[in-house]
Amino acid sequence: MFASFSAMFVRRRGAAARLGAATLVSGLVAAGVLAGAGQAAADETTQGEGGATATIAGLKTYGTAVIHGGTGDQQVSAGLFEMSVEGGGMLQTYCVDLHNPTQRDAKYHETPWGGTSLGANKDAGRIRWILQNSYPQVNDLAALARKAGVRGALTEQDAASGTQVAIWRYSDDVAVDALDPQAEQLADFLEKNARNLPEPRASLTLDPPAVSGRPGERLGPVTVHTNASGVTVAPPADAATSGVRIVDRQGRAITSAADGGQVFFDVPEDAAAGTAELTVQASTSVPVGRAFASESRSQTQILAGSSESTVSATAGATWAKQGAIPALSAAKNCAKGGVDIIAANKGDEPFTFELAGLEHTIAAGETRTVTVPLQEDQAYDFTIHGPGGFTQRFTGMLDCQTRSSETGTATQTLSEPSPATVGGTASDTDLAETGSTGVTPLIAGIAITLVVIGGATLIVLRRKATPTND
Repeated sequence: MFASFSAMFVRRRGAAARLGAATLVSGLVAAGVLAGAGQAAADETTQGEGGATATIAGLKTYGTAVIHGGTGDQQVSAGLFEMSVEGGGMLQTYCVDLHNPTQRDAKYHETPWGGTSLGANKDAGRIRWILQNSYPQVNDLAALARKAGVRGALTEQDAASGTQVAIWRYSDDVAVDALDPQAEQLADFLEKNARNLPEPRASLTLDPPAVSGRPGERLGPVTVHTNASGVTVAPPADAATSGVRIVDRQGRAITSAADGGQVFFDVPEDAAAGTAELTVQASTSVPVGRAFASESRSQTQILAGSSESTVSATAGATWAKQGAIPALSAAKNCAKGGVDIIAANKGDEPFTFELAGLEHTIAAGETRTVTVPLQEDQAYDFTIHGPGGFTQRFTGMLDCQTRSSETGTATQTLSEPSPATVGGTASDTDLAETGSTGVTPLIAGIAITLVVIGGATLIVLRRKATPTND
């Protein structure tokens, strides 16, 4: 796979991508609104669930597609994007949200399907089949053309645009064709033959991402799940002064682990109430079909190819001698239209907090999931407070629907480079690829801001009175 990935960087069509300047409201907007939640709220922010983090570089290998909508036919660029991975590596992706713009230099996180529009899409597995059976996973274009019954030569641009068109038919349920005949023949073949495949496993996750307990205990286990041959384990930053060690089940200090391996936080018996965090990192190829989502409503992507790339994940631990001892993590839940807060309490007293005007109590020894309902495209930034100065902050944006499913219509789409549309020329808003009109992101941003301001008091989580720990 790496050979075909490298080759694509040498053979490109067109000039370097001009990335869009339009930016939707992000979690930072809500952070400003909720700044009064307390200084401790800024101590820790949970982002993502592990895996690769990358910055989009633009649309690189592409052709032209035609969208057939109620307002007429419109031409857009269709093909492969590139992303640069934090820590090293490159990714190739296709888009799975046709009518949404790509933001300039947007940062993306590897995300479970359930945290994107793919989670509610019964055809998401067919998209994965298309990715595995077309370009760039299949980089012998002559063989691909023969298998697909393509009449004539199939170029890289044809292969990329035909693959993207087939994906859009399943991701956005839209009437779209490739302009080039060879690309259209490939798209038809892929659409007709696609079969449902299961979601690929993450490149790297830790389960659970948060644990708790008492000093003198080994807190955990935290299980490593990865497709890498192994991971490096970094201890807490203050390990030298706190005395917290990362160990295996036998209590031996470790600096590496394998898939399925279990790690623990070994907390000294005389440690005061506190928290710590470990980080695991690996180098691996991210599995084809993994979703990539941004926190700025930039167009959701799906992985088509990966070089050897850096992936990482973190897990936190909380401890106290007595009282409630919470362990908290969060995950987007598109099926329920919100964010799940997974709350565990390993203490000897109940842990009580308020959420959206409702009080929730996690009994001693209990683990429970509480869902924070959010509107589509709503940025969130909220903090849970616990005993002994404990705080846990969660930020992000709920992005669970494609534009077409939200509006029910084919909105104006733009491309990079900005293409002529049937019946006129699209204005150049310098968007990276497909997207709504330049005004749409601005309107959406204003709307989201108002929603966040209006709902700020509903999404700040505050702890009810709890006993103070030693």
